[in-house]
Order: sequence, then structure tokens, then C-alpha cells
Amino acid sequence: MQNVRQQGFSLIELLIVVAIIGIIAAIAIPNLLASRRAANEGSAQSSLRTVHSCQLVYRATAGDGDYGDLAALMAHDLVGAELGGGSKSGYTFTATPDNTLIIPTFFVSAVPRDTAAFTRTGNRSFTVAEDGMLRARVSDVGPANHAAAVDSATWAPVGN
Repeated sequence: MQNVRQQGFSLIELLIVVAIIGIIAAIAIPNLLASRRAANEGSAQSSLRTVHSCQLVYRATAGDGDYGDLAALMAHDLVGAELGGGSKSGYTFTATPDNTLIIPTFFVSAVPRDTAAFTRTGNRSFTVAEDGMLRARVSDVGPANHAAAVDSATWAPVGN
């Protein structure tokens, strides 16, 4: 009588493979999430530069010397529906014009939409005002007002 050998993997071999896959996932997933946050931050910076340019166009044309909010910019086809709706690539955008002053001002802020530890969509918030200087800080909230938005001591300039 011959010994018949069973074909297949043993339980130990399967556990080793699962452990190896787990180790690879533990290394790869945080790097993937960090790359996604960096991409979201890059998109937010680009979107703020776009809104800044659109504000200048709006003021020179439809605004009659005044700046507009995101809805006004979208109504005049200066920004797309996604950005005009206030949310894009994991960030929430707010444009705050102040047309009551002799020289009108505005600032636009972008803050991470999801701030939970594991799923957060960005580490920094960004702002830009009529001076065109993009500023950032590690925070989950935007500037409270125009004076805070242009304060380079609390909102560090980002290389343009």
C-alpha cells in the first residue's frame, strides 16, 4: 500500500502568507493616505490661485469694482460648479468679499473637509486675499477675518 500525500497548503503556510500581506498593507496604506493628503493640498492651493484670478476678473467686469462670493463667481461662469459649490478635492472653500470699504477686499479660505485622524483630507488650511499671496498653516479652521487672512505671522506665505 502506498502513502497518498495530500496536495495543497498547510494551515501554517497560509497563516504566514496572510501575515506577510498584513505587514505589506501596514507599510503601504499610511504612505498612500499621506500621498492623497498631499494631492488634496496641492489641489486646494491651485483652486485658491484660480479663485484669486477669478476675483480680479469679476471685479473688473461683472462686479463693477466689487468682489464676489463663490456663488457670484459661478453665476458668471468664472469657476466651475464643484468649486463654486464650495467643496473640491477634500477641501471646503469659502470666499468672503467686503465691498463696504473704500477699497474693497476679499479673502478665500480652504479647510480640510474631513479632520478625523485616519481619514483626514489635508493637514493644512490655506488662504489668499487680494494681494495674491497664498498663505497656509497647520489648522482645521480658516482665518476669522480679512486681517487674520493677510497676517503673515499666523498664516505663513507659501512659495508662489
